[in-house]
Amino acid sequence: MSTAAAMPRPGRTKAFLRLVMIEHSVFALPFAYIASLTAMYEWDENIHWGRLLLVTVCMVGLRTFAMAVNRIIDREIDARNPRTAHRELVTGAMSVRHAWTGALVALVIFLGAAALLNPLCLALAPVAVIPMVVYPYGKRFTNFPQAILGLAQAMGPIGGWLAISGTWSWDAVVLGLAVGIWIGGFDLIYACQDVETDRAIGVKSVPARFGVPAAIRGARVCHTITTALFVWYALATHAGPFFWLGLVIVAGAFLYEHSIVRPNDLSRLNRAFFSVNGFIGIALFVCALLDLLVRGLSV
Repeated sequence: MSTAAAMPRPGRTKAFLRLVMIEHSVFALPFAYIASLTAMYEWDENIHWGRLLLVTVCMVGLRTFAMAVNRIIDREIDARNPRTAHRELVTGAMSVRHAWTGALVALVIFLGAAALLNPLCLALAPVAVIPMVVYPYGKRFTNFPQAILGLAQAMGPIGGWLAISGTWSWDAVVLGLAVGIWIGGFDLIYACQDVETDRAIGVKSVPARFGVPAAIRGARVCHTITTALFVWYALATHAGPFFWLGLVIVAGAFLYEHSIVRPNDLSRLNRAFFSVNGFIGIALFVCALLDLLVRGLSV
């Protein structure tokens, strides 16, 4: 009997949630909230809970679709990488058919929530889907797949602002670029752990093509640019002291992250990727919310 067959299989829903790593929504969701709440403050200084719920549904739905499609498209690559060989589509804990079913359900939920927000959100929703599907193919044709990931993630804050105002906002674009470059930067770090395997099986990435030291330097540049864009956003939206405090915390977190991950020492990479980056999103959101409440945003 094979090892995969001998292992107890979780229920389909549980396996699907593990497949898409639903808990990682913490990385991008806080920034969509920052954009949405700032738009509410500029609109009428009131929190609109129904719209905020729809923003949440949109974000989780689209991210779930994107992760499921990523896992489906990459399942053969995952099977050849010891780090990812335990994933559900490789072990058989989740079938491809059921993964597609979950992905399509998530997509329908995303489109439905976008339709309930406003016509512009619905019209632009298909545009948001495109980079989610293109990204998993990126590692097959470009050494810079993180740029596609960054573009996909940049849409969260932009969509969050559109969901409230129904109009385009360049302030939201600045925040979106900050988020996209931030996530692209820490994905550069994350990809360093697969450099030897990627080279062996032909997967393209910055570490595989240019080496781990270059990827780490690239991540530092990305996070420096991210910090500058956060400052730009703060100035553009006339942020108050609490938001600026949040930026100081974020800058400190970036410095800590890059102090524990070095080209010759990746032993604390998971701490940098999961713990520090999760903290960055939550910390800035809390500070941004406090700032907006102090400035007059009504609950």
